[in-house]
Amino acid sequence: MSRTVILATAVSLALAACSGKESTAPVTADTPAAAGQPAEASTNPFMTASTLPFQAPAFDKIKDSDYLPAFEEGMRQHLAEIKQITDNTQPATFDNTLLPMEKSGAILDRVSRVFFSVVQADTNPERQKIQEDVVPKLAAHSDAIYLDAKLFERIKAIHDARETAGLDPEQLRVVEETYKGFVKAGAQLNDADKETLKQLNAEEATLSNDFHNKLVAATAAGAVTIDDKAQLAGLSDADIAAAEDAAKGRKLEGKWVLSLQNTTQQPVLTSLQDREVRAKVLEASETRTEHGDANDTRAIIQRLAQLRAAKAKLLGFPNYAAYNLTDQMAQNPANALKLLTDTVPAATAKARGELAEIQKVIDAQKGGFKAAASDWDFYAEQVRKAKYDLDEAQIKPYFELDNVLQNGVFFAANQLYGITFKERTDLPVYHPDVRVFEVTDADGKSLALFYADFYKRDSKSGGAWMDVFVEQNGLTGTKPVVYNVSNFTKPAAGQPALLSWDDVTTMFHEFGHALHGMFSNTKYPSVAGTGVPRDFVEFPSQFNEHWASDPKVFANYAKHYQTKEAMPQALVDKIAKAKTFNQGYMTTEYLSAALLDLAWHTQGADAPLQDVDKFEADALKRFKVDLAQVPPRYRSSYFDHIWGGGYSAGYYAYFWAEMIDHDAFEWFKENGGLTRENGQVFRDKILSIGNTRDLSTAYRDFRGKDPSVEPLLHNRGLK
Repeated sequence: MSRTVILATAVSLALAACSGKESTAPVTADTPAAAGQPAEASTNPFMTASTLPFQAPAFDKIKDSDYLPAFEEGMRQHLAEIKQITDNTQPATFDNTLLPMEKSGAILDRVSRVFFSVVQADTNPERQKIQEDVVPKLAAHSDAIYLDAKLFERIKAIHDARETAGLDPEQLRVVEETYKGFVKAGAQLNDADKETLKQLNAEEATLSNDFHNKLVAATAAGAVTIDDKAQLAGLSDADIAAAEDAAKGRKLEGKWVLSLQNTTQQPVLTSLQDREVRAKVLEASETRTEHGDANDTRAIIQRLAQLRAAKAKLLGFPNYAAYNLTDQMAQNPANALKLLTDTVPAATAKARGELAEIQKVIDAQKGGFKAAASDWDFYAEQVRKAKYDLDEAQIKPYFELDNVLQNGVFFAANQLYGITFKERTDLPVYHPDVRVFEVTDADGKSLALFYADFYKRDSKSGGAWMDVFVEQNGLTGTKPVVYNVSNFTKPAAGQPALLSWDDVTTMFHEFGHALHGMFSNTKYPSVAGTGVPRDFVEFPSQFNEHWASDPKVFANYAKHYQTKEAMPQALVDKIAKAKTFNQGYMTTEYLSAALLDLAWHTQGADAPLQDVDKFEADALKRFKVDLAQVPPRYRSSYFDHIWGGGYSAGYYAYFWAEMIDHDAFEWFKENGGLTRENGQVFRDKILSIGNTRDLSTAYRDFRGKDPSVEPLLHNRGLK
């Protein structure tokens, strides 16, 4: 996923205060507000643009103590820049209002991008304390700009006269998106309602941050400690070694630790033979934030749901989902719900069929029990072996991480777009695991920097994401500095990092986001890169997953890490044949989470405070996705996308974007597949345009028609 759209809401709004998205213009000696910098500015690395290539963050010079002063000075300068705009007595124009807004907030942008990337990927108590302190301040900062009546008056004047102002298409888009952003943020409210909104925003920002911090702590604390190595039977030697290392990292000698990932199901459940241990791992996963202790998130969820409903009502909407989807491709909750609920019957029917096959295996083995949720992955793997003669353990040796990266992910990008990659070991990083690559375009010019942080650690949030340290900016010529973060199991010293097929597709997915950021070619930063609707931002990433299984790409990277021999064709054929295996389960667990999200966010402001567990159970039953053996991908209490980030009322976006990505891949198949010519068309018409035009129109221009859901359903084996 793109972390651009899952930063804490308050942070996103503060960074977006100028124009609907972040501004990245560097502060120079000519910047009007620079004169008032405090004395410590000379030693704070955020006060001026980095002198490293691409203005990459100087992680070797950044100290935790630099963040808060930089935030405070960044907000001060940003407000001073906005005041210069509102104090202008000349009639409002693009050049004297929106252009300086696009250039404002450089220090705040710089420190926000670095701090929130580091606190997500490598947190510590000091960083968490800074986050707790700064998030409500950023929410207030955002409100100070979005709710500035004089500023909105100027924006509205430009918007009203936009058709006769001689603006080019990109400027016109900036005007329209800025105006919509201010209206959505409450600029048209009266003064009393603005004060109410400020209070709601401040509380929401604080609670969202608290939710995320509690979840990180709960996920680390929820790791399952194993005393007897025999209980790990079924795990590979590498996984057992990693569990031993995890225990040593916690100073638990002679033990093994199975760390939790952010999803409900845990990867080890596929292999663990001990049924009691499997049940223990799943229970730890499902209840990590429900122990009634300091990390219990349910009270926060209750209040956040109320706050968001109240905010929606204040802004004239029946519920938060209706408010939040106004600027998305789906447009309203009904359209999002229809896509999801129309798929439920086929998905759950397929899942029930898969469950029956699992139960047959258990019965044939005289197990004497009915399959539980913690049994699904273990026995599904056996069904796959029996049905397709395919074993995950056979596959992993052919997917060594660096080989997948270099000869799979990078190779596909080279074949499609002509770009090349060179590792840079001379640039500082925020953690020793991080790698840096310089990206060169087909014309030989430097295009971007790419940072990769692949391995799980207790200091890192769960999941996988992309964002940028430096945004592409056509006003200044700034090139993008992009990063991917994942949570793959780190191998023990001397062992190879072997990936599952899901891990491989995750790597391709996140790099699709990275390409979206790298190829951004816009003039104005507010409409650059991945600053697009949520239900479009996942399209380039999910589309890029297709190249993982493209025959030419696959043959280039699927090689045994020891023998270097290509994967045997018989095994390749088995993977292809098993493509739709377990898709009933995977679709149902996703739909359950997406529908839970919409259930929470379609409540009206008059709804009572909800019992979280009962509300969840009732919602799953109402939407007919309450299969006991198929829990939601995220239960409410650890659903970080919707409570700690920007996917509130937006988790449906993955499915919406998947509809588009499969439809787009049909275009590639119709036009010759993996070619430079096709890649260039996709880059020019989709990846490089940011949010400079209506994206539904842009897609029709690329495809020649609106997207169809049929390819998605066929790809998942649901039709």
